[in-house]
Amino acid sequence: MSETGRNPIDFPMALLAELTHRCPLQCPYCSNPVELEQAGRELDTGTWLRVIEEAAELGALQIHFSGGEPTVRKDLEEMVARARDVGLYSNLITAGVLLDEDRVGRLVDSGLDHVQLSFQDSEATGAERIGGYPDAQKKKLRFAGWVRAAGLPLTLNLVVHRQNLDHLPQLIELAVELGAQRAEIAHVQYYGWAFRNRAALMPTREQLERATATVEEARERLKGRLVLDYVVPDYYARRPKSCMGGWGRRFLNVSPAGKVLPCHAAETITGLRFDSVTERSLADIWQHSEAFEIYRGTDWMPEPCRSCERREIDWGGCRCQAFAITGEAGATDPACALSPFHDQLVALAEADSGADCRDFVYRRFANVVRRNTPMPAK
Repeated sequence: MSETGRNPIDFPMALLAELTHRCPLQCPYCSNPVELEQAGRELDTGTWLRVIEEAAELGALQIHFSGGEPTVRKDLEEMVARARDVGLYSNLITAGVLLDEDRVGRLVDSGLDHVQLSFQDSEATGAERIGGYPDAQKKKLRFAGWVRAAGLPLTLNLVVHRQNLDHLPQLIELAVELGAQRAEIAHVQYYGWAFRNRAALMPTREQLERATATVEEARERLKGRLVLDYVVPDYYARRPKSCMGGWGRRFLNVSPAGKVLPCHAAETITGLRFDSVTERSLADIWQHSEAFEIYRGTDWMPEPCRSCERREIDWGGCRCQAFAITGEAGATDPACALSPFHDQLVALAEADSGADCRDFVYRRFANVVRRNTPMPAK
């Protein structure tokens, strides 16, 4: 393996397989790029099966089937079975609105190991407004029951923001009621569609403090029953997170069209060229792709990152965020209090959280539309 900045590049721990950008939901914080891939550009079954095999040969331990909504792919069971055959732990990341009990059974029979189910709010009105899909809450609750009845471990993905954050206690109780072992409470991270909707999504600092206190109380109260992962918005941080374990160090993302990315938002960095599994092997891309090498390790880092004692802890933070705020992907992550752009990030958070903006630009393939629907009363 190659070495950059004294840091040997080991095997990737996980592959995120974005099978499609098609999705019945239209969440305004979706991590998919604003320019969505049409169905006709998606990798075919045979190519995905090869990619799964190559991921296992490269040393990956896990595969996460994602989208869009991965269950729109009729060949999902075949991919899950191949993951089982090559020894990968498989996780389905889904909205849960398109499946019936029979298909859940087929996925289990194919070897599926785990399910992550997203909820947009704790109650139907808010969930359907945020996700833009009728009867979503009822379908999600029914799907969760099938997952638990099948004996699969269940994680709830709870993406929180200004317009649902006051329902966080109810969202945590929902996870308990559904028998989830884990809930990932993630404040919106502002890339792609979320960046476009930042003024409608950014929480106030007071909301963030209440949410953090709620999570801390629930962790203590539910110890041994429910694991709570918690991700705060970078705009209010003082130190950057170790984004994906460091650029090109532990994580691979394959897009619906076959581009191999160091993180799911990497395509927001214009000027980088990402290689495709239709042209090169996964191992060759992992080891030698210029897009992976450019921000690996520590040699690329500017000051104060280069001499920081945390440089091999946070690995410089998030390149996509640096690009979104400064226009330079190699800049110090503005989430860091030592960054010359940190005050700018804080000012953006304060301005957006105080904005009188309640309308969403919904995630859609064509003709981005603004829907003027009032936010439910608190």
